[in-house]
Amino acid sequence: MLDFAIFAVTFLLALVGAVLYLYPAFRQAAGIPGITPTEEKDGNLPDIVNSGSLHEFLVNLHERYGPVVSFWFGRRLVVSLGTVDVLKQHINPNKTLDPFETMLKSLLRYQSGGGNVSENHMRKKLCENGVTNSLKSNFALLLKLSEELLDKWLSYPETQHVPLSQHMLGFAMKSVTQMVMGSTFENDQEVIRFQKNHGTVWSEIGKGFLDGSLDKNTTRKKQYEDALVQLESVLRNIIKERKGRNFSQHIFIDSLVQGNLNDQQILEDSMIFSLASCIITAKLCTWAICFLTTSEEVQKKLYEEINQVFGNGPITPEKIEQLRYCQHVLCETVRTAKLTPVSAQLQDIEGKIDQFIIPRETLVLYALGVVLRDPNTWPSPHKYEIFVIVFVTVSFWVCTFCIPFLSFEEKIQYVAMIQQKKNSESPFLLFLLRQGLTLSPRLECSSAITSHCSFDLSDSSHPSASAT
Repeated sequence: MLDFAIFAVTFLLALVGAVLYLYPAFRQAAGIPGITPTEEKDGNLPDIVNSGSLHEFLVNLHERYGPVVSFWFGRRLVVSLGTVDVLKQHINPNKTLDPFETMLKSLLRYQSGGGNVSENHMRKKLCENGVTNSLKSNFALLLKLSEELLDKWLSYPETQHVPLSQHMLGFAMKSVTQMVMGSTFENDQEVIRFQKNHGTVWSEIGKGFLDGSLDKNTTRKKQYEDALVQLESVLRNIIKERKGRNFSQHIFIDSLVQGNLNDQQILEDSMIFSLASCIITAKLCTWAICFLTTSEEVQKKLYEEINQVFGNGPITPEKIEQLRYCQHVLCETVRTAKLTPVSAQLQDIEGKIDQFIIPRETLVLYALGVVLRDPNTWPSPHKYEIFVIVFVTVSFWVCTFCIPFLSFEEKIQYVAMIQQKKNSESPFLLFLLRQGLTLSPRLECSSAITSHCSFDLSDSSHPSASAT
């Protein structure tokens, strides 16, 4: 009888353990408020799909449960942080890995944080130096491409629609590919080929991995894998070509080649930078122009600052650093457009946010799209306006992760800017092209905004906009 009792208890414990493992709804979320899994295998993935995007899912979740919430991504516990205060508690300013970069590497199945602290720090510095040096070397190229696009626009009749997002994506692709990979991409056909493969890979990163649809569709999965292989092949050829040789044009890959990185590390870092820089640059340029068309007052103030700083002289990196009002305009564009609504970090050690314990190896999301629409931080979070001078100082913890591949580390060091039309009464046209890895802790973002503009970037698509 005793033997049977021992067997029964042992069997019961084993059964409970199996249930806890196989059915995540029974697992504890460390006391963090949130929702239980909808399905045994997929967790809350069906809820995310039904919401339309991860951003909208997180908006609803934080509205219901507060600044710290939990849900299940498959069988993995996920914690999302949705206010500036809780981000401050979690983000380590000395951490060498960027959450957005970590998330992309994970989705591409690259090594994420596999090296030691010293190695990760070195790779980060190499990338930062690569951005700075390639911008210096290619500043004339940025101006040339900007002028070409402006001339194209000026050749249109005033009533003709301009496909702004399409042109900005083309501008970003031409600029970034040449700055990262060199003169190979002076050929428009190479840019078009890269853009096609880039679009295939990026769309699956934004959707296919998230909702699990990529693995369920063999045709799409093969297209994604083929596109990624082609992008990697191009990068490998350029890495091989640049090794041990000197070129007059310094590109991003050169800085990585000159560091003590192996070919796979160079490939991974240049791939991540190329993918993210193209799409974020295109979005920032698109939304900057789009928002400017809604405010003649902002256009007027920018026009006055341009005249004051540049006069009739040339556009130079040194003078661009003096564009203080331009900084506020671009920063408000970043905030309102929500260029990267979600970033992620793997909890490497057990941590605590408010009264909640976050277990080790928990996936922690930075719900930046939620943070940037928080009415407790921003007086009118859905609107855009610069000319009411009410500025909220947004500290390092938010700004660092809003546009991780666009840097204001030394204010705005390099801005690719198109001068105004010859008619001084015509609207000012502004372009920004500044790739980097971090934002300055000293940066101030404007929270002053109006009711006439309510754009919302909640997914990976580009806005449709017109300019004349």
